[in-house]
Amino acid sequence: MSEKAADLPEILELNVGGVSYTTTLNTLRKEPDSLLSQMFSNSGKTPILRDSKGKFFLDRDGVLFRYILDYLRNQKLILPENFHEKDRLKTEAEYFRLPNLVRNLSTISVSKSIGQSTNVCCNGLITGKQPGYITVGYRGTFAFGRDGLADVKFRKLARIIVCGKVSLCREVFQDTLNESRDPDRGTEDRYTSRFFLKHTFLEQAFDMLVEQGFYLAGSCGSGTNSAGEIKPGLDTEESKWQHYNEFIFERR
Repeated sequence: MSEKAADLPEILELNVGGVSYTTTLNTLRKEPDSLLSQMFSNSGKTPILRDSKGKFFLDRDGVLFRYILDYLRNQKLILPENFHEKDRLKTEAEYFRLPNLVRNLSTISVSKSIGQSTNVCCNGLITGKQPGYITVGYRGTFAFGRDGLADVKFRKLARIIVCGKVSLCREVFQDTLNESRDPDRGTEDRYTSRFFLKHTFLEQAFDMLVEQGFYLAGSCGSGTNSAGEIKPGLDTEESKWQHYNEFIFERR
């Protein structure tokens, strides 16, 4: 059954190729010249199909429509890491008459094909920042409360070490970067393995890397010291759990 777009509700349920979505009328009308805006306008010129449950039906790729909808909501292109269907999404964008989205997808494809150093980060946006690697490492253990008490930090990190190109490390970590152990105060083109952070929150370091377009390229770690030599003066139980991990982050 089909009907004309008259007196539409503010909240709409869609069936796009068998995939259900819920959105607002304002979102679908975000770009006035798009096909969706024309379909869901009050002009009544374009008939709209409904499925057996009364949802508005669009005979298009239901999985890729999520990116069409996100683009209309945010007015920018956001794609997941290693997204491999840019050409198919471009076809959907052309069908729905979204020229800005088509242009963004074309720009990403061209930059990748000609091997430019323009950075395409993990969310699919072109950042134009220099590529490179940063290694984050830490030596840690686990703290245990006496008699089963949980009044201590379970994970204990003595220091988070940062290695890489000086300019990249400063760009990412800014005021949280401690350079006091680095005796060579030369140019930013040099590399160092002697930086560390002023805090010991591993997730905070990861968040700062992701915000600057880096993604995890690899990691390695040692096992715990369980049966190894225990250093004098250290808590025996803690020493058994000493370990070292490194995480390599890349920005292309």
